[in-house]
Amino acid sequence: MIWLTWRQFRAQAISAAIALAVMAVVLAATRPGLVAGYSAAGLPACHARCAAIASLFIDGVGSLDHVLYFGSIGLMYLASVLMGLFWGAPLIAREVETGTHRIAWNQSVTRTRWTLIKLGLVGLAAVATACLLSLMVTWWASPIDHAASLAGGSVQVAAGGGAGVHSSWYVLARLEPVVFAARGVVPLGYAAFAFALGATAGVVLRRTLPAMAVTLVAFAVIQVLVPNLVRPHLLPPAHFTAPLNVQTASFHPTETVGSPAGEIQVTPQNFVRPGAWVLSDVIVAPSGAGLTVPRACTFGAGGPGLAGLRACRSVLAAMHLRQSVAYQPASRFWPLQWTEGAVYLVLAAGLGCVCAWQVRRRRTP
Repeated sequence: MIWLTWRQFRAQAISAAIALAVMAVVLAATRPGLVAGYSAAGLPACHARCAAIASLFIDGVGSLDHVLYFGSIGLMYLASVLMGLFWGAPLIAREVETGTHRIAWNQSVTRTRWTLIKLGLVGLAAVATACLLSLMVTWWASPIDHAASLAGGSVQVAAGGGAGVHSSWYVLARLEPVVFAARGVVPLGYAAFAFALGATAGVVLRRTLPAMAVTLVAFAVIQVLVPNLVRPHLLPPAHFTAPLNVQTASFHPTETVGSPAGEIQVTPQNFVRPGAWVLSDVIVAPSGAGLTVPRACTFGAGGPGLAGLRACRSVLAAMHLRQSVAYQPASRFWPLQWTEGAVYLVLAAGLGCVCAWQVRRRRTP
């Protein structure tokens, strides 16, 4: 049974091995230059003004490394989806479509064992592929990730183009949702879950293409919901509260839709925690209520002007406002990784049980 499963899966396994080998060569060839720039900037032994030094290092990263940085993030997302679509969805659905399940389910091997062997062997291959890919990408991107954390999180750097054209790159700390899902052990859980989701959809729908469509939509929805609704609460967030410093806060005029009048939007800037993932950053009154914009911070079509900004600052200072921040500190990267990875592995195991139960109870036509 194991040999038969390998024979059916060997084309996908060989393709994955070739893709991993190509990725390994590209990353291994480009990382020495990245590490050299990281060391030359003095970041390994940095103790003072690390944020400024890290920003300079990121600004000096070459265009190819930028492409690999963002391309590797996209590849980590794409790999799990592809394994769910092309490894999971056809695993059993194709057997049902072609009718070969009639032979497989009437042999000495029980249906449950047949299902578990197919799920186990191909599922382990999916997890191993994700593990190797994540290991390579995390290893290659570690200088940029560390520099982004030292620089304070999201860093915008300018990349020069031809004929005076300039573009901007955003480098994120590894705890930010976009990067978090492409580092560490979480991609292993994603791969296992996507594969199990595809296999279960195939068993339930008994058609490969509909199963692939359901897998793609369901996995995309989950990838949006989990970072926004689940991950922030996997561990209790830390809190920071401090008096609002109106001198360091930034003021941005905002026009009210449908009216020439507007208000001044206040953005607090007291909070500095390198590499932290900020969940909320709000201004509250001493009573705990949210900020109500005072009349002095409202202006007409002509804009607030310098005198208007000074008046607004004076009124806000007299209100004794506070800045309240909820965040996940950078030190929680690995606890969050292990927790979320375990959640996805448990979900994948549950889907595997559903898949085996569906195969066992289904009648052979």
